[in-house]
Amino acid sequence: MTSSPETATPPRRARRGSGASGAGADSGAATTDASATGDLGAPRTDASGASAPDPSDTGLVSPRAATRAERWRERADTARRVSLGILHGIADIVRPLGWVFLAGAVVLWWLALAFGWQEMLVAAVVLTVVLVVSVAFLFGRTTYEIELDLTRTRVVVGERAVGGLTLANRTSRTILPAEVVLPVGHGRGVFQVPRLVPGAEHEEVFAIPTTARGVLQVGPVSVRRGDPLGLFERTHDRRQAVDLYVHPRTTALDGLSLGHLRDLEGLPSQHLARDDVSFHALREYQPGDDLRHVHWKSTARAGEVMVRQYEETRRSHFVVGLSSHPDEYRSADEFELAISVAGSVGLRALRDSRILDARTQNGPLRSLSARRFLDELSLLGHSRPRQGGVVALAGAIAVHAPQAAVVVLVTGSKTAASDLRLACSRLPYGVRALAVVTDTRVAAPALQRIAEADVVTVGDLDQLPRAVRKVLA
Repeated sequence: MTSSPETATPPRRARRGSGASGAGADSGAATTDASATGDLGAPRTDASGASAPDPSDTGLVSPRAATRAERWRERADTARRVSLGILHGIADIVRPLGWVFLAGAVVLWWLALAFGWQEMLVAAVVLTVVLVVSVAFLFGRTTYEIELDLTRTRVVVGERAVGGLTLANRTSRTILPAEVVLPVGHGRGVFQVPRLVPGAEHEEVFAIPTTARGVLQVGPVSVRRGDPLGLFERTHDRRQAVDLYVHPRTTALDGLSLGHLRDLEGLPSQHLARDDVSFHALREYQPGDDLRHVHWKSTARAGEVMVRQYEETRRSHFVVGLSSHPDEYRSADEFELAISVAGSVGLRALRDSRILDARTQNGPLRSLSARRFLDELSLLGHSRPRQGGVVALAGAIAVHAPQAAVVVLVTGSKTAASDLRLACSRLPYGVRALAVVTDTRVAAPALQRIAEADVVTVGDLDQLPRAVRKVLA
C-alpha cells in the first residue's frame, strides 16, 4: 500500500523544526507539504534557481577541522625538518678544529658571566673574534669554469693515469685564492688555486697511481673555500665524475691458438693442410698424400698427379669459464691471477676472430670487443657461495653454449680434482676442454690429464704461455 503525497512522512529536519514552537511547526508543515507535493525526482535548487548538490546523494564527507594537538604536531614536524637542515648545513661547514673553538668559546663565556672572571672574558672575546673573522673567509664568489681531462680512461694495473685540471675565471670579478679538491676513489687530491683576475686561467697536472684492479671514480671536482686556521670550509661541486677503468694484467699468447678444429662454419687460417673443408689450390702429388684428394681432371690435363690443398679451418665459438666462487681460492692474489688468465685467453680468442663467450657464476660477461671484455673484468668480484663452484659453472656452460668448440675453465688451487673431473664431464660432448688452476705457490707450470681435459697449474701470469705450449705439444 503506497502513501499519498499529502500523507508522506516529513523530513527529519522538518520534524525537528516542528518540535521547537507552534509557529515553527506550521511553517515546517507548510514547507514539508510544498516539497512533498513537488516532483520527488527533481534536483534541489537554491535561491537563485541553480541546482544544489545533495550531500546525501553524493556520499562525500566534508573535511574535518584539525584539532589543536594535530596542529601542534604538524608545526613540530616542520620545525624538526628545518632544524635538521640547518644543523646539517652547519656540520658540513664546521671542521673538527672549529668545533673545538666553538665549544671553548661557549665555556669561556659561561665562566666569565657566571663568576665574573675578567681573564675569561678577555679570552672569550678573543676567541669569538677569531671565529667571526674565520667565518668571513667563507664568503665570496668561486665561479670557476673547470675542465677535467684524463688522457686515458682505461689503464692496466700498475700504470699511471695522467690528467689535467684547468680552472678559468670567465666572470668580470676577481676570484680570491681557493682550494680545489679532486676525489679519486677513496682518496683525494687538493690543489691550491691562486687569485685569478677576470680572464685568467690556472692549470694543474696530476698522475693517479693504480695498484689494484677496479673502477675508480675521478671527481666530481669541488671548489673549497676556508679560513687559514682550518676552522670552517665551504665546498661546491663543479664537474661530474669520470670513471677510470683499471684493467687486469694480461699476457700475449702469440702463436698459441687453442682449438684449431675443422668445421664447415669455421674461419680459414693461413696454415695449409692436406685434409680439411676449405679448398685452397692444387699442387703436385707428394709421397704420403691421400689418394682421395687427387684431382683427376687436372691430372689428365697436366700429365702429372695433382692433389687438392686445403686451408685449416677452426670453429669460432670459444668459451671462457671463470669461477668466481670465493672458497676455491686461497688468497686474493690467486683470484686476481685467475682473472688475468681468463683475460689473456679471451683476448687471444678475440684476436683470432672467434665468437667469445665469457661466463662466471653471476652470468655472462659482455665480450663483443676487447675493451668491453676488459671493462667487465675490471668490475668482476666474487660470487655468492650458494651459486656453486666450477661444477655449477660447467653445467651453465653446457646449457647456454652447447655448440662450443673450446672451453677453458679457470679456477683456484682449492678446487679438488674430483670437482674438476665432474666439471669437465658436464661440458658438451666433443668439446675440447682445458682447465687452468691458479696456485701462487708453484714455481713452474705443471700439466696433467683429468678425464678428457688437460689441466695446467700456473703460479704466475708469465707462466701461462709456457703452459699453453705444453698443451699444444
